[in-house]
Amino acid sequence: MVERGGDADASCILDRSRAKNEIYVVGGNNGSGEDSNVQIYNPVANTWGTGPSYPTGIGSASSGVVKNILYVFGGSSDGVTSTNAVWAYNPKTKTWTAAAAMPTARWGSQAVVEKNIIYVSGGESGEGAVANVESYDPATNTWTEEAPMLVAKSQGAAGLIGTTIVFADGGFPGGDTNDNEGYDVATNTWKSLAPDPTIRDGNCGGSIGSKLYVEGGNGGSTLTESFQLSKNKWTTLASAPQSNIFPASAVYKGQLYCIGGWASSGGPVIGNVQVYQP
Repeated sequence: MVERGGDADASCILDRSRAKNEIYVVGGNNGSGEDSNVQIYNPVANTWGTGPSYPTGIGSASSGVVKNILYVFGGSSDGVTSTNAVWAYNPKTKTWTAAAAMPTARWGSQAVVEKNIIYVSGGESGEGAVANVESYDPATNTWTEEAPMLVAKSQGAAGLIGTTIVFADGGFPGGDTNDNEGYDVATNTWKSLAPDPTIRDGNCGGSIGSKLYVEGGNGGSTLTESFQLSKNKWTTLASAPQSNIFPASAVYKGQLYCIGGWASSGGPVIGNVQVYQP
């Protein structure tokens, strides 16, 4: 069972992604520091396996899957220093390959895929939270600078609803925020949306259908809420069984998976897999 997390000071979270109907948990903080382990969860069989280690110990990375290749962006190997490294994992050859580095080094960013382009938003650099948005095209291995977010933040929840990327919550210089904003891919513009009723960061989250789901996080405990873009409205839902901060997040077949993290700020590290079915 995976036991990973992050602490409030280092802001370490798990990378999360899905490839070939499996959820890949890459690196994370095991309570002693960032590690390079790759653990693979099969949601159908409810079993765990292992994969080839990440090239370095890493935490707070973001990720996206395009054409069954897993891309991991940035993160930190020491809980403090951000990196702009990008690595691609091919599940067929079981190998990691370096890809073009991000223009902005950061950890705690969010990555969302739209039409085979991966948009990486926000995160923390050496000078605090950033609003930078950069898109990566795996077909050409190139980066493009996009319009920045309205509020610099990191470690929030993001997901794709139609052609709009919604980024809610997160941390920023001075504390956590309940800021919520949407990015229109077609027009390369951001707009403010209804704020989350709960101020938090380091939460579990993902989009399912027409809604973004957010669970747990700093200040959120076990609280679960959904945001419907068409109505610009939040709804409070059933609470999770276990509080968690900085878990891994993945969406598989209409369900949100929240994996590991800390039970509370500073620990202990937990190995729970919690599943929310709307």
